Amino acid sequence: DVQLQASGGGLVQPGGSLRLSCAASGVTFSSDTMSWVRQAPGKGVELVSYITGGGSTRYADSVRGRFTISKDNAKSTLYLQMNNLKPEDTAVYYCAKETKRGQGTLVTVSS
Repeated sequence: DVQLQASGGGLVQPGGSLRLSCAASGVTFSSDTMSWVRQAPGKGVELVSYITGGGSTRYADSVRGRFTISKDNAKSTLYLQMNNLKPEDTAVYYCAKETKRGQGTLVTVSS
């Protein structure tokens, strides 16, 4: 059974940084592709980034160059380093394996 728990969200000013973490169980990090998705108020779910079992990464155009996805296979933990945050990054962020999402963490970017 896949269990995913995101944490690290909060209120940050534009231009600030946050690091999200996702503790996972029931996932084989060395082979599974893991992703971060987000859902802004009143909008649909958006794929932010993913990382393959081998460590290849992809980013949405809206976050490329500002966000970095990484993982620690030994700790079964997924990370998302978010720099130069913008108000449009405000959303609930979830880690996901395929279509399975865990509990999200709210990121609010506002002055």
